[in-house]
Amino acid sequence: MAADDGAADQGGGFMSADAYGRSLTGFGVNMLVRDMARSLAFLSEVLQIETVYSDRDFAVCRYRGQEWMLHSDASYHSNPLLSLTGDGAIRGAGLELRLYGIDPDAAAARAEAGGHHLLQAPADKPHGLREAFIVDPDGYVWVPSAAKAG
Repeated sequence: MAADDGAADQGGGFMSADAYGRSLTGFGVNMLVRDMARSLAFLSEVLQIETVYSDRDFAVCRYRGQEWMLHSDASYHSNPLLSLTGDGAIRGAGLELRLYGIDPDAAAARAEAGGHHLLQAPADKPHGLREAFIVDPDGYVWVPSAAKAG
């Protein structure tokens, strides 16, 4: 989806950026990305994440009812966070973005087919999950996980 200065509302329509901002409650996640189209392609193709709304500089993504935002670097021109994410910076270092209920083997295969970096191949972990660590185009680490068989 694409439109200017708006975001999806719960009913599937669009609302103004101001209305969307005022609608947010609880805990939020916003990720700065260098190239919106490239980031959304990774999320869709590798992790099968739904894009609720997108334009050139802003997107809302959803997985199992949870939403988060992406903003392009250009849209954050006056935000202090940009001073920490300069060219070549590894974004999200120390943060794992975990998605439960996604087959890590299938996600890793899609990532490798798309030329993305696999930080750790799918493996069974002692905490009962099978998981993979996949690096997206901006350096964020996504961990698709599923309960181990057996």
